[in-house]
Amino acid sequence: MAELSTIARPYAEALFEAVRNDARGLESWSGVLSLLAQVSSMHDVLEAMGDPRLNNAQRIQLLTALVPQELPAQAANLVALVVENNRVQVLPQVAEQFELLRNRVEGTALAQITSAFPLDDAQVAGLLQGLERKFGLKLKSQVTVDPELIGGVRVAVGDHVLDTSVQARLANLRDTLAA
Repeated sequence: MAELSTIARPYAEALFEAVRNDARGLESWSGVLSLLAQVSSMHDVLEAMGDPRLNNAQRIQLLTALVPQELPAQAANLVALVVENNRVQVLPQVAEQFELLRNRVEGTALAQITSAFPLDDAQVAGLLQGLERKFGLKLKSQVTVDPELIGGVRVAVGDHVLDTSVQARLANLRDTLAA
């Protein structure tokens, strides 16, 4: 079976092109897709989408009713399309792919920062400032804490990973000693 991101990409690209110049703005569309991704990720929803007693119209109605806001026409069309193609499970990846397209157009990227300890806003801002100079992009941050890093940070920006954690240094030292 194909990777979900591969299946999701054409849906995201088609929606992106359809709404690129929409008056609501790409940020609004990211919010709509985020809601759809959250709803479609629920185990009960996926189970209901596979229920053979429901027809496609009922599945579409169920999925759209679970979204806490009125869906724009293009989003409703996307829901109908993924339901008819039995691809509801790809909606979270569609949202991810849409974000990547949005970031590319806006000249931004997501910096996934993982730290061994909580970082305050000033530390995150300082880290982002250095990363923006390095990558030449405006970065949005997503910060998580992972005590297993022991110390330091791991930053992922797209396909690039900068790992200055103690865990990575210890693994590097172990590999060097084992060689």
